[in-house]
Amino acid sequence: MVSGVIGEGEDWSVLLGQGGALAQVLPQFRAREQQQAMAAQVAHTLRDGGVALIEAGTGTGKTFAYLLPAMLSGRKVLVSTGSKALQDQILEKDFPLLLRATGKPLRVSRLKGRTNYLCRHRLQRFSAEGVAPALAAPLARVADWAGQTREGDVGELTSVPEDSPVWPLVTSTRDNCLGSDCPEYGRCHVIEARRQAQEADILVVNHHLLFSDLALKANGMGDLLPRVEAMVLDEAHQVLELASRYFGQQLSSHQLWDWARDSRTETLTEAGDDECLLAAAAQVETLTTAWRTALGPGEERGSWTLQTDKMQSVAFARLRQAVAELSQALTAAATRGKGLEQCAARGAALLATVDFFTAHNTPNMVFWQEKKTRTVQLHATPLDVSASLQRHLLEPVESVILTSATLRVGGSFASTEQALGLTGASTFTAASPFDYARQSLLYMPPAMPEPNHPTYTHACLEAAVPIIEASGGRTFFLFTSHRALQEAAAALPQRLSFPILVQGSMPRPRLLDRFRSLGNAVLLGAASFWEGVDVQGEALSCVIIDKLPFANPADPILRARTEQCQAAGGEPFRELQIPQAVIALRQGVGRLIRSEADRGVLMLCDPRLRTKGYGRIFLDSLPPMQRVSDLDAIQAFWRGKA
Repeated sequence: MVSGVIGEGEDWSVLLGQGGALAQVLPQFRAREQQQAMAAQVAHTLRDGGVALIEAGTGTGKTFAYLLPAMLSGRKVLVSTGSKALQDQILEKDFPLLLRATGKPLRVSRLKGRTNYLCRHRLQRFSAEGVAPALAAPLARVADWAGQTREGDVGELTSVPEDSPVWPLVTSTRDNCLGSDCPEYGRCHVIEARRQAQEADILVVNHHLLFSDLALKANGMGDLLPRVEAMVLDEAHQVLELASRYFGQQLSSHQLWDWARDSRTETLTEAGDDECLLAAAAQVETLTTAWRTALGPGEERGSWTLQTDKMQSVAFARLRQAVAELSQALTAAATRGKGLEQCAARGAALLATVDFFTAHNTPNMVFWQEKKTRTVQLHATPLDVSASLQRHLLEPVESVILTSATLRVGGSFASTEQALGLTGASTFTAASPFDYARQSLLYMPPAMPEPNHPTYTHACLEAAVPIIEASGGRTFFLFTSHRALQEAAAALPQRLSFPILVQGSMPRPRLLDRFRSLGNAVLLGAASFWEGVDVQGEALSCVIIDKLPFANPADPILRARTEQCQAAGGEPFRELQIPQAVIALRQGVGRLIRSEADRGVLMLCDPRLRTKGYGRIFLDSLPPMQRVSDLDAIQAFWRGKA
């Protein structure tokens, strides 16, 4: 057993060696020099302070390499992960093992966003008022579970799908929470989770909650998380995008619909005779729908401006007037009940946000909209978040470790340091222990048309079919556009006998479970689908990527940053697009080999890898895989495995 805090020159082989403390409680544990070296680097930063960038290749065992030093540091440490799934794994699997190995008594807690916890008050309200017939059965299951749960974490109730429309009814948001005025405040699951977080030695959150907390602090609106002495951010390649989102402004049609719905519900409960208030709430719902309809069908991202789209301009102006009228009516009725008072406060904030997007005159912000099938979101994204990251993330905390399997481009951390505004950060690379030259092949099909050619996706599919057949299915096929994804979804079932699974056909967790259980399926998805996916063993043996994952040049954020870079005399393609694309490609490739026993084939279709000068940067960023030029070599690779 191990106790005490980290000392200078700590020998991490005692803890993480083949005969060490962890190996004694985890029989299948395998010692890795890279893991021990990373643990030493993490311990050094926790002890001496500062910022560290650590790239840990697949198979390093980076989770243990930062958790164990954090536990032995004697500091209050916040660990932030890229997904709730990893958050759950750390709490439910990793920490219990490490606590047994160290024998060190620690208080470890997990905190999620409030929408992950049951709201007893809203459950009681909707159970009493009734819901649509389709929601009656899942609401009853939630009510049964509510009497048994201790933490109130909605993830416990697997019999109700995570995307069920019943969950928004029985969970709260920052907007609709009644706070200390709630009749169930004393039994609130969110309050209890936050109390435990305050008392914890190690607190585990996900990035969305962390950046929500940073944004609240930046705006002087309180906080969600306790102060800590050190932070570890896993999957740190996501930090720039999340910081850009949370340090900006957003407005969505969902926010307006939810506010109008809650205003109507609270009016019926507390001021049922106020027909004008009910009519004002209904008008906001109607005009929010009209605004979304004015944008037309389909899904797309584009710049936000009222001047160039007359239909949207008229619809948004009418909606703004309806928001103002409902806000005014709620203010007048606020004294009639706490629910109406809370809706009035929400209305004032929403009206200010609507006016912010109407004015559209904040410097150094990119204004853009994201249109989806049922909703529309407006965003104001800062062009540069480095100062905000310094002020609200890095400066208030003594030690910050940012780690990921993908932080370097061309063997250098420079692009990551520049994007995050880091100076003086220590850097460290823990190479993957996997033998990629033995375990994997890289295949680039010859004679491919240029990616912008109309026949390109067809050519990709023609080249991919024999590779998928040789691999026995077991394939992830990644696409950089939904158009190409849909073309493949229509064509491949006619060409392959393996099950074809398509992103969007069912919730992602169910789709991945289905892929694992079938054992010979082909899963088609867009690049963003694969973030955080971990499929080991025989289920996955081939990854195919249709194009280098460059961002769309028409993307409003990229376009604005490109103009800014050009104005400063920079090279936008090399400084912005290539680093983002390299990281995205490496994320996709990282799905292929997840253990020493895995073997796999990576197929990269894009001919620019061979013909363009920047192709070398991409190829040099890949693991040292054996390159092959024909199908025979791939078939021999699989025969050799047998």
